[in-house]
Amino acid sequence: TERLAVSEYKLGETGITIPKGMIISIPVYAMHKDSKFFPDPEKFDPDRFNQKEKSKREQYTYLPFGAGPRNCIGMRFALVEIKVCLAYILSNYKISKCSQTKVPLEFLIGQGTLQPKEIYVSLQSRRNNPIVK
Repeated sequence: TERLAVSEYKLGETGITIPKGMIISIPVYAMHKDSKFFPDPEKFDPDRFNQKEKSKREQYTYLPFGAGPRNCIGMRFALVEIKVCLAYILSNYKISKCSQTKVPLEFLIGQGTLQPKEIYVSLQSRRNNPIVK
């Protein structure tokens, strides 16, 4: 996430001044990997996003869609869409790791979002589903 400073700005009592015209970049990937905010950040832990854990974190430490008036316009649609897709897949298929998948997973660095290098899974239909052939 980048912004352009439209005027000079002094950061409180820090002695730091941001000059007009400076590009300000928020290192979202680094924030999401900071163990100060996310203990054991490399570990897949969905519980870190439940209400109890979220309430312990400082505001704006998790920014998958940015924040404020210029955040991602498609955020709400994307969240609903992924929930519908996951519900459909999980209710209709059994997902298993294939032997080609390396454990632990290796991840691509510097992509903005956490992405595995390679992951292979097999899907087995849970029932006779006419939609999927």
